[in-house]
Parts: sequence; C-alpha cells; structure tokens
Amino acid sequence: MRKNIKITAAAASVAALALGLSACGTDSDPASKSESGAKADTSKALVVAASPTPHADILNFVKKNLAEKEGLKLEVKEFTDYVLPNTATQSGQVDANFFQHKPYLDDFNAKNKTTIVPVVNVHLEPLGLYSKKLKDIKDIKAGQTVAVPNDTTNGGRALQLLAENGLITLKDGVGTSAKLSDITDKKGLEFKELEAATVPRALNDVDAAVINGNYALEAKLSPAKDSLALEKAEGNPYANFLAVKEGNEKDPCVEKLAKLLNSDEVKKFIDDTYQGSIVASFGAPAKS
Repeated sequence: MRKNIKITAAAASVAALALGLSACGTDSDPASKSESGAKADTSKALVVAASPTPHADILNFVKKNLAEKEGLKLEVKEFTDYVLPNTATQSGQVDANFFQHKPYLDDFNAKNKTTIVPVVNVHLEPLGLYSKKLKDIKDIKAGQTVAVPNDTTNGGRALQLLAENGLITLKDGVGTSAKLSDITDKKGLEFKELEAATVPRALNDVDAAVINGNYALEAKLSPAKDSLALEKAEGNPYANFLAVKEGNEKDPCVEKLAKLLNSDEVKKFIDDTYQGSIVASFGAPAKS
C-alpha cells in the first residue's frame, strides 16, 4: 500500500446510516432525508478502495465529471495489493471497493470468513503473457522460466491461459482452480510463483510472465499490443466490479456510484483510454 494512504475511520458514516441518512444526497434528492424529514449530512463522502490502474482512474473520472451532478461525494483510496481492500471494506474502514473479480472474491470470502458481495460489473482486464526477451509465443522453449501469480484464482487462470496456448497440459476438469501440481506436462518449462503485483517487476529475471491486466497497465504494458497471448473477452467470468459488505448494497451512495459506473460516459472513457486493453462489461449485476 502506498505510504501516503491513510484509511479513515467509518464510525461517523455508520452512525449516519443507522439514523437512515444518506451521506451523499442533496437537499433536492429524496434520499438525502430520513423518514423524519431530517436532511442528510452532505459533508460525508463515499470512500472506495481501489487498485490504482484502471480502477482508481475510472473512479476519479466519475468523481471529476459525473458525481457532483448525482449529489455524490466520492473519495478514492488507492491500494496496491489484493487483500487490504477487502479487509478494510469488511471492517468498515472504507465503504466499498473496486479491484476484483468474482472467482477471487469467492475464494477470499471462503478463506477469510468475510461477507463482501458484488454490486455491479464494470470492466474486464484480460490476463496476458508478456516477455522482454521473446518476440513470439513460439519462442518459448523447454528450459525457460515463466512467472505466474501465486493467488488461487489468478494462478489457475494463468495456467489455463498457458494451456490454451499449448505451453502446458493440465489435468482434465481442473478449470480455473488449477495449481502447478495439476500440470501433467510442463513441456520442459520452469515456473516461478509470485504475488500478482510483483510479477511485472520479474520480467527482467524470467523468460515470460503472466500478468493481470491492471498491473500490466501500471507497468506501461499494453495488453492489446504487447502480450504474446491474451485472454478472450467473450464469455469471460472475470469481470471486475464494485463491491460492498453484505447489507450495504442498497445504500443510496452505493446505488448512485453503481449507476455512474455503468453509464455511457464511463464506457466511452474506458474505450477511449484503454483502446481494447480494458473492456467495459456492463450488464446485470454479478450474482453472489
């Protein structure tokens, strides 16, 4: 996590919600008043934890261009790992997060007894295979080393990408939960498991690496142009979404942000900014 990040206490927000007040309403917005007619405390912001790229970039676009018109005050807290955004959301230190896909969340909730739930899908970050030493996937040979993410879902996802491109063979039926032990034929390759955020930094030390889309962008790699192999977008289950602690899905602030994240303006921002490296995945909310 960046040194300048300070997680703000959510006690005031929780108290406001307990009184039935919206922290993001305006005087003209029905959601800005409680049942007794009391006005909401509009000084409070919805605090969202997010990975820097593209999640925080998308949120900051909403904050600067769309939120005020909806009476939404938005604060974006950047995190560079895949654990703290969920634990901070669960504890109430932040109100929501935007960084993950459903398979990762399911695994995280099961392992940590958390109750984070998805609210609305926003975009897909295709996982890609990259190299600073090789120009084509055909150049990957026996004896070379490939780095992959070490978390359960992204690790399995990486192995599936390698298998789909003929670099390894996996046991039948392992799906995205595949582990290194499920490889039936490594075809002479060696594997190095690393925390997902650190994989781009290993590109100089390995022959190739499977990198998450957001971390590829942070490393100035273009998934659409620089990858040796890239996940297909069609039918992909790894859409990234806005998420909250269970029970907060209908919070007026959350609903406003969800609406804005699925707006035509955000889709245009994603299309124009990422040129196919990030793909909008609007539609029905992800199911818990």
